[in-house]
Amino acid sequence: MIVHIVLFSFKEDDKISNIQKAKEMLSALQGNVPSLKHIEVGENFSTENRAMDLSIITHFDTKEDLQEYAVHPEHMKVVEFIKQVVEYSKVVDYETL
Repeated sequence: MIVHIVLFSFKEDDKISNIQKAKEMLSALQGNVPSLKHIEVGENFSTENRAMDLSIITHFDTKEDLQEYAVHPEHMKVVEFIKQVVEYSKVVDYETL
């Protein structure tokens, strides 16, 4: 199984509403992107300085499935929105047994 994790830090402008919209858009990918087996979307509640605002944990059967997800039209809609409202993001991809 392939695990794809992304952490997002949102811009301050309309931060709360943009996080909510991103959560909804990301959650809607489940069932609409065939290669996506599971998505978990989490909004941060930590007050630490190093905390990020939002995270996703996604699961795929293969690296090729992750690549299909990356260019899927429904995912690309989310990417375009997130590019506008996120200050920066971090990613981790790994394979489990």
